[in-house]
Amino acid sequence: MIAVRGYQGARVAVLGLGRSGLSTARALVAGGANPCLWDDSADARARAAAEGFGPVDLTKADWSEIAALIVSPGIAHLYPAPHPVIDAACRAGCPVDNDIGLFFRSFATDDWDGFMTAPRVVAVTGSNGKSTTSALIHHILESTGRPAQLAGNIGRGVLDIAPPRDGEVVVLELSSYQTELARALTPDIAVFTNLSPDHLDRHGGLGGYFAAKRRLFAEGGPDRAIIGVDEAEGRFLAGQLSEAAADDRVIRVSVTGKLSGPGWSVFARKGFLSEYRKSRQVGSIDLRAITGLPGAHNHQNACAAYAAARSLGLGPAEIGAALASFQGLPHRSQMIGEKNGVRFVNDSKATNVDSAAKALQAFPRIRWIAGGLEKDGGLAALIPHLGAVAKAYVIGREAEAFARQLGDAAPTQVCTTMAAAVAAAAADAAPGETILLAPAAASFDQYDNFEKRGEDFIAEAQKYLGAD
Repeated sequence: MIAVRGYQGARVAVLGLGRSGLSTARALVAGGANPCLWDDSADARARAAAEGFGPVDLTKADWSEIAALIVSPGIAHLYPAPHPVIDAACRAGCPVDNDIGLFFRSFATDDWDGFMTAPRVVAVTGSNGKSTTSALIHHILESTGRPAQLAGNIGRGVLDIAPPRDGEVVVLELSSYQTELARALTPDIAVFTNLSPDHLDRHGGLGGYFAAKRRLFAEGGPDRAIIGVDEAEGRFLAGQLSEAAADDRVIRVSVTGKLSGPGWSVFARKGFLSEYRKSRQVGSIDLRAITGLPGAHNHQNACAAYAAARSLGLGPAEIGAALASFQGLPHRSQMIGEKNGVRFVNDSKATNVDSAAKALQAFPRIRWIAGGLEKDGGLAALIPHLGAVAKAYVIGREAEAFARQLGDAAPTQVCTTMAAAVAAAAADAAPGETILLAPAAASFDQYDNFEKRGEDFIAEAQKYLGAD
């Protein structure tokens, strides 16, 4: 556990008692603070009480007695409207923070004076690929014998990790909800994968969404920034952070073309990763045979992870060997199995149009399972990316609407349920085809989360993979 520093003897309010909220409460106690906890859900308050935390109704709080309000990431603090407790704290001038801010202000301790190498933090943000990129960096470090921990929006809560050892690297996946509110953001290395529209209601539009991501680079000034430059926002961010074209504190990453110039860049073309410094190639890796990293979107993740590992002092050969052993993450281009030449791939995490488009470009001929709770814009932006789709099988409460949006862009069958969709796709599939779950929609119409949706797909796929 990372004990929270700076609040010894003070009352600190915690709003939201899910994983991060309860973790924050424990870390505050460990640091000598007196947390007062609240959640709008009676069930959540009961779980906190079972741990010995007596809930305090923050809707009636005297904010003059509270040093700070710590907010869980799922609670809106500005758009579309601030939670009443957050609004009251802001009116009273009470500082508002989250567990990420507490982590960065508490991470370094006096124990580091005895270390040979100070621990470092690599923080990864972006719209798509941040989980895979974070897991890849962690995998590379562990595979090469470096001490490392993985936390944040993936794995453990940031305050739940063990105090770092000599030379350890902590890899954090950070969502826009987490970067937007944290009062301290000081990673040693920061990674921006890409940007596509998502969570726009929470951030007041695309500009606010980008601004939330940008804070990871603007607030703390990382020693090195790794920036995906395949979108205008990434190119703009890289330009803002660079003092000149040859400034190697910024590493530019791309999968849409060769990067040139005197600076430091890592890009992938036709399945080959290349590293250039001062206009000379200094490293190369063949990504084509790595089954855990299919498609251009995963090659982008590999480039970003490679750049982070190089920034930490690892060599191209050892990074390449570690990439080759990466098995991928559950629900992200996850290979479930193959039978009679037909592959089943679970990309349930492809919850928006951009991530689904990238999944649809990773395989040559696809039986596509899509649908769920529609996000802003629907499926219209996907139509140019359906060239490999032999047929679409739409599921969810809005299946009929999804089918109408696809129109004549691809043959479409309304299936509604996962079981019906997998059964129909398996019956139609021919050798060389891939049955791909890439929903391009949220899961909440039928499932609690994208993990449950992916697990349902796996269960249905196994019926066919295991059949004689």
